[in-house]
Amino acid sequence: MNSVNNQNNKLPLPPGNLGLPIIGETISFLTDPNFATKRQKKYGNVFKTNIFGSPTIMMIGADANRFIFSGENQNFVIKWPESVAVLLGSASLATQTGSIHQTRRKLLAQAFQPRALASYIPSMVEITNSYLQKWEKLGQLIWYPEIRQYTFDVAAKLLVGTDTNNDAHLPELFEEWCQGLFTLPIRLPGTKFSKALKARDELLAKIEKIILHRQQQPSSEQDALGLLLNATDEDGSSLSVDELKDQILTLLFAGHETLTSSMSSFCLLLAQNPDILAAARTEQQQINITGELTSEHLKEMTYLDQVLKEVLRIIPPVAGGFRSVTKTCEFNGYCIPQGWSALYQMGKTHQDESIYKNPQSFDPDRFSVDRNEDKTKPFSYVTFGGGMRECIGKEFAKLEMKIFAALLLRGYEWELVPGQNLDLKMIPTPQPSDGLKVFFRSR
Repeated sequence: MNSVNNQNNKLPLPPGNLGLPIIGETISFLTDPNFATKRQKKYGNVFKTNIFGSPTIMMIGADANRFIFSGENQNFVIKWPESVAVLLGSASLATQTGSIHQTRRKLLAQAFQPRALASYIPSMVEITNSYLQKWEKLGQLIWYPEIRQYTFDVAAKLLVGTDTNNDAHLPELFEEWCQGLFTLPIRLPGTKFSKALKARDELLAKIEKIILHRQQQPSSEQDALGLLLNATDEDGSSLSVDELKDQILTLLFAGHETLTSSMSSFCLLLAQNPDILAAARTEQQQINITGELTSEHLKEMTYLDQVLKEVLRIIPPVAGGFRSVTKTCEFNGYCIPQGWSALYQMGKTHQDESIYKNPQSFDPDRFSVDRNEDKTKPFSYVTFGGGMRECIGKEFAKLEMKIFAALLLRGYEWELVPGQNLDLKMIPTPQPSDGLKVFFRSR
């Protein structure tokens, strides 16, 4: 085994620049949307940098994704910037590793099984309709913060079983907590990180109150919390209240931050591509829905599936994923040294011209049965990550996006207010700089 490591150590490090002492290239990484593109042009698909206080190897493309996902718990282990790890908590699925991660994942997956998802549809439809009616009354609005409120309402109701109308403070605390996630972990009064830590304590106290109240009630499986209170693993053990709090907080974050980004990207890209908007509308007109929207209706919307998949290819809500290198290994003739970080790239993977024809263009037909471009190579479409850490709420997210898109297309029209800045801010998730200003009316 040592001889393999020695051979790896003799290999060259990837090309690249470690930047300034300590901060490395972190500032350019956070502020320059073309950070990876510039370096990929200069150095190729594998290069070194130094970000968030750690020398890091950025690896781009389907082969790199496969290498990282298949090396999970062998060469690589999940790594988050310290601010994220602390604010999510040590009992969060996002930060757990090894066998505890696998047993917890199985347990949490019970809240995202097909039967559970089907039971969420009526609430998703009801909350979506109430927001669409609210926006129609407004007539003109800044859409991104509104969508953020909407996805938080859905997450609060379906993950925790709580109604934000009864607790207006919950969304505010949650925003304060989110603000600290991708910041420098400086615990001084007044920093974003300190405020976020305080918000975390208050959120956990609220979640604990909800959990203790629910434990007194007859068991109900109307939401993820109800399912998790009843869930047990193979040994028959269930989640402790302390662990449930971290897990629920993580689910609230995951079920809200990325979905807000994805839905606003859908609204933006369809407004910019009227022909695709028209084709998506035509499909909706051909599906006859009397009464409530059901999972059977959703199954018929195959073109809408392609549109949503293309939205997530062009603007993936998560740009990449960090791993810590636990064992020196070799990739493409380069040494990937133990103790460094590795970062795989979703956005750049989705721009690979050898897989996607004209990758810059918005073309839902690339996912049609005849073309199926993403099927030509494994891990060339990685919106939800891959391997054993693939997003656990993937089907929940797809369901909510599809219900939102279908009801929006069926009943409403929207157009972009002229003169706004539509460039995307990328941190923590992609969003239009001016918040996506639209005129909104019923059809």
